[in-house]
Amino acid sequence: MKLFEALGFRWDRAVIPSHMATHSIERVCFRFHKMLPEFVWDAGVLEGNPFTFPEVKTLLDGITVGGRKISDQEQILNLVESSKYLLKLVRGGQFSLDKATFTHLHSLVARNEALEWGHFRGEGDEWNYTPDVGLGEHGRHTPLPTIKGGANLDDAFRLGVDALNLDVPDPFERGAAFFLFGALQQFFFDGNKRTSRFMMNGVLMSHGIDAISISAAKAQAFNEKMIRFYLHRDGSEMMQFLVDCHPEAGQIRVPNPQS
Repeated sequence: MKLFEALGFRWDRAVIPSHMATHSIERVCFRFHKMLPEFVWDAGVLEGNPFTFPEVKTLLDGITVGGRKISDQEQILNLVESSKYLLKLVRGGQFSLDKATFTHLHSLVARNEALEWGHFRGEGDEWNYTPDVGLGEHGRHTPLPTIKGGANLDDAFRLGVDALNLDVPDPFERGAAFFLFGALQQFFFDGNKRTSRFMMNGVLMSHGIDAISISAAKAQAFNEKMIRFYLHRDGSEMMQFLVDCHPEAGQIRVPNPQS
């Protein structure tokens, strides 16, 4: 099966950088750990979480924040725990682009938030509900249906990851494509984009590339571009956006399509 057919979307491969700075695993993990408050706050903003950056730092210090909903606080704490788990995997050389890693990360990201967490839709007790993604005035994106046992999603995941591993040797392209793949297919009832971004960063850091965070300042642009991605099934714009969000974006070279 061809790559784009297996993933359910396409992109212009010319937007992929021809060179990205790589560092030691220790170096990229140090940066991720140091930037943890920013990563968690940025991710929370994308979800509409009202916690401020100082409040996120307070939670990371182990101090509760008054006046906030328990659900909002738990979402932030889930992001913290997920980040630390991803860091542990990468540091230990145990990160893998596979279902076991994906579902375990989801069990941390979406705990007590999603309808079910830690397995694909249909693999648990609920198989009558299929979630969709609101696209504002453009309607809704509806993924593969939830069916008992989740065999359709399991097959889609296997085909997509096999295609990525076979046809996408570049780690940046593979990680970015997996993020969009997870966001499009909606393997879980909720928390798909968050979990898929963790997987993307796992791929990047495992290859010595700094992790990417979608800054709070770019939240609106992110949402607008994701809507166009869902509508047109073209990941080119989002791929370029992720390049621009990389901490070393100014040093990244993209091939000249006319060369």
